Amino acid sequence: MRLPQKIAGALTVVLAVSLTGCSSGGGQANGSDGEPITIMGAFTDAQAEAFQADLDKWSETSGIKATYDGNTDFQTAVVARATAGNPPDIAIYPQPGVLKSQTSSLFPLEELGIDVEAVTADEANGLGTIAEVDGQTFGLPYSINVKSLVWYNPSAFESAGLSVPTTDAELTEIQTTIIEQDLGSPWCVGLESGAGTGWAATDWLEEYVLRYGGLEQYNEWIAGDVTFDSELVRQAGDKVASQLLEPGKVNGGGPAAATTSFQTAGNQLFTEGKDNGQCFMMRQGSFISDFFPDDIKAQIQAGDLTNIDFFQLPSPEGTDVAMLGGGDLVGAFTNSDETKQVLEYLVGKDFGTNGYASQAIFLSPHNDFDASNYTTEFQRKAQELLAQSTVFGFDASDQMPGEVGAGTEWTQLTNWFSGQTTMEEAFQAIDSSWPDR
Repeated sequence: MRLPQKIAGALTVVLAVSLTGCSSGGGQANGSDGEPITIMGAFTDAQAEAFQADLDKWSETSGIKATYDGNTDFQTAVVARATAGNPPDIAIYPQPGVLKSQTSSLFPLEELGIDVEAVTADEANGLGTIAEVDGQTFGLPYSINVKSLVWYNPSAFESAGLSVPTTDAELTEIQTTIIEQDLGSPWCVGLESGAGTGWAATDWLEEYVLRYGGLEQYNEWIAGDVTFDSELVRQAGDKVASQLLEPGKVNGGGPAAATTSFQTAGNQLFTEGKDNGQCFMMRQGSFISDFFPDDIKAQIQAGDLTNIDFFQLPSPEGTDVAMLGGGDLVGAFTNSDETKQVLEYLVGKDFGTNGYASQAIFLSPHNDFDASNYTTEFQRKAQELLAQSTVFGFDASDQMPGEVGAGTEWTQLTNWFSGQTTMEEAFQAIDSSWPDR
């Protein structure tokens, strides 16, 4: 299972790669001449095999052969190949910033003759513009992941007499009930992730900046035009504090959350009783199920949701129904008709119908994707929630300058949770680290 870029980067310490020196002038004029279309990405092993198998089946009817090459050092390799004038025809980027650094080498999809508006017509607002630069689209998602999920144990909810909340007010009421009845802690939270400790806190902050600010201000925040010390981000921070840092909300409070591993925090969903550290909800991305105890993972594989399920984090009244997430973006270095057809298939609503949807990591960005192709109930449910969302916000810290999004934001939010600094001090320190400000 390949984790979203933020988490993968947190688990494996990788030195930052300079993305300068890309060739200018926009790609190569031809991409095929009868040769297979080459695709390069970061995922390997079973996921790569399934991806190639899907392409092979599609080629039986399209007549176009495409070959995939997975490279675990994708960010370095794709830059090196483009700089050397030997790029793949198509690249799949797990992080928008890398794609945007190569727009001088990539072709705008509009130039390839792709109708971006038609392709994205059934996608949540925000998905089609992730890789838009100066009014041109340099990439579209072929697969996404969702993060605005609140995981819970249905059996524990039933025993405690709790109902799944559908509004922010109901979510607040549940927290109050859990505390007043001394059932345990409302939230399971883990920020510890080795050198990447703190990334989980950025997701919580992003959830509410996206909801309170809407997509436009959320993107302005990513660009640095809205500061952390702004009224909007402080409002989001206050909401996070009310959810997690008030007495009783997390077992051990913020300091315990700062030192609890994000991988094991959810284990407390499956314990019983306050004395055993029971917590009732955990806001975390779709990937987290891979870290649950083995017996819970076996239940998920069997389609048994007796002890694990999720609902979407409710939005405060008057704000957008929002979904935070990430994804993989497809861009083109060549502009042949074959390249266009392969790219159209990858970013269209039919991709996955030739077998790739069997990968639990896959979620189509298209609301009209035929969900019968999925093999897990979680995939189908996630697509339903996405379809009901007004906006989709791509992970903000993955798009901010590295020294901020994967630097001071991680450390300063951890300091805030652990009580070493105030929220205001943390936000001001993050702003001070922003380059060229």
